[in-house]
Amino acid sequence: MAVLAFASLGTDLESDLSPHFGRCPYYVFVEIVDDKIKDVWMKRSPFYEGHGPGDVPQFIAKLGADVIISGGMGGRAIDWFRQLGVTPLTTQPRRIKDIVDDFISGRLEGAESCKESIEHGHGGHSHH
Repeated sequence: MAVLAFASLGTDLESDLSPHFGRCPYYVFVEIVDDKIKDVWMKRSPFYEGHGPGDVPQFIAKLGADVIISGGMGGRAIDWFRQLGVTPLTTQPRRIKDIVDDFISGRLEGAESCKESIEHGHGGHSHH
């Protein structure tokens, strides 16, 4: 079983992934059991207007996510998630449903860890 959290522009699986994990209006959670979607739920982001370091990772971790998926993520956020036991992944923004399919089939394109993410210009900037 895995619970995936998605930084989302909308409230369900048809929504598009947000390019920014911290500045998205919603988080869509998808519980996967035996390679099938068992449950989907949404939480409105309490940090849409602004957040401090660690606010969003702690929020996501408390909600039971194993993985956080977003279009982009800075290095500090990646470190926070890792410390809280949540695996951070970045991927090309598209429909959440399609990303879930890719995750289940083991072909999540663009899933990058911290170092690769920074090398590709997705993170490490502390000014946002």
